[in-house]
Amino acid sequence: MLFVAGCGGGGSPTARPGAGHEGALTLYTTIAEKDLPTLIQPFEARHGIKVTVWRAGTDRVLQRTMAEAGAGRNEVDVIHFGTPEMEALAREDVLQPIESPVHADLQPGSVPAHRKWAATLLSVWVQAYNTTLLARSELPRTYAELLDPKWKGKLGIEAKDQDWFASVVDVMGGGEKGLQYFRDLVATNGISVRLGHTLLTNMVVSGEVALGLTVYNYMPEQAKKKGAPIDWFALEPAIARSNAVGVARRAPHPAAARLFYDYLLGEEAQRHFVSMDYVPTNTKVASPLQGIEIRQVDPVRVLDESDTWTRAFQETLVTRN
Repeated sequence: MLFVAGCGGGGSPTARPGAGHEGALTLYTTIAEKDLPTLIQPFEARHGIKVTVWRAGTDRVLQRTMAEAGAGRNEVDVIHFGTPEMEALAREDVLQPIESPVHADLQPGSVPAHRKWAATLLSVWVQAYNTTLLARSELPRTYAELLDPKWKGKLGIEAKDQDWFASVVDVMGGGEKGLQYFRDLVATNGISVRLGHTLLTNMVVSGEVALGLTVYNYMPEQAKKKGAPIDWFALEPAIARSNAVGVARRAPHPAAARLFYDYLLGEEAQRHFVSMDYVPTNTKVASPLQGIEIRQVDPVRVLDESDTWTRAFQETLVTRN
């Protein structure tokens, strides 16, 4: 992927020979359309490289990238989307391994051993609470404290957060011990299961749920800034999903692609991600969750064990409730 000198610092990376002469690259991504100019225009202006973007949902990006690679159509240079899907591309040998100096600046878990992708941003699950119903001094400090009967009837969770569930099972001892924690939690206090993080956040605002266990960090923060009676905190380790960048093994503009790779991981682009309310993976960039331990969901586990954890989530949290 992007091999650029000097990307770990505050300045722009130094282009690999030929990157500017290539003059263009093609990016396949799931990044929101409204955020693309903020991210891409500075790169284009600095390096004179035109970035052509094809944007779609995760499944479509994966399908198109795989189909083109299988047909020998080398059209995409850089791919940016979720790490489980990036890992699927790595397994099919669609991506090239990269040695990059900026990797050393990233949070633990951001670069797999094969180095075929690197995490750029995190969507972190935090806990949100209604400030008219709960005082900050009342909040739990650990996952174990949620077992206190005082939380009976006050807890809510999003209906498809099995990745968070699997990670917390590990935190609570793993395997049967971790699953028993959730069985005990449901038996003691119950958990209201709601479909959609926005809905769960709104239910915290309305007071229907006093404490939401799985909302993305930016949602309560944005509602709080608008005057809603909501705030958030993070039980540690906080669990996060990550998105990542990878360079196609047969990229038609390899030098430009590798330059863009390091740009997305470097400080300038990482600050842009923060402005979009994401948590950066680059530790040199100030994070809204500064000082909080974050554990990234394992994308290999998501690929290989998705059905198992979806079933366990349903049986433990949905059916029992």
